[in-house]
This record gives sequence, structure tokens and C-alpha cells, in this order.
Amino acid sequence: MDETMINDILNKLQNGDLSEYYVKKEDFLPFRTVLVKRDDFKHFRGIAKRGGDVLYHYMAEARS
Repeated sequence: MDETMINDILNKLQNGDLSEYYVKKEDFLPFRTVLVKRDDFKHFRGIAKRGGDVLYHYMAEARS
């Protein structure tokens, strides 16, 4: 997974083109590295799943 692909996924979550995105354990660190650099980082919610995978959603209101 490269930075361009990750940003494309995050933009689709933000725009509502995707309602959720499932990140596998092996892609988590590169995905999160790109995610935390974004200005809207606090709008994304990651839900940990069994085995180290994470399910991401975009929220209209930023978390605190």
C-alpha cells in the first residue's frame, strides 16, 4: 500500500464514497502513518478487530 492509494481511500471515506474501510494488520502501520498527517485525522475512527485488523469510519464530528 503506497501513500497515494491510502490518501485516495481516506478521501473516499471523507466524501462518503466509502462507508467503511477494512485495513489488514500488515497494512496498518503505513495506513496510520498517512492518516495521522491529515488535518481531519480526528474525524476518522478505527475499530480494532481480532488479529490486528482495523475497521475505519469517517465521522462528521471530530472526536475529542
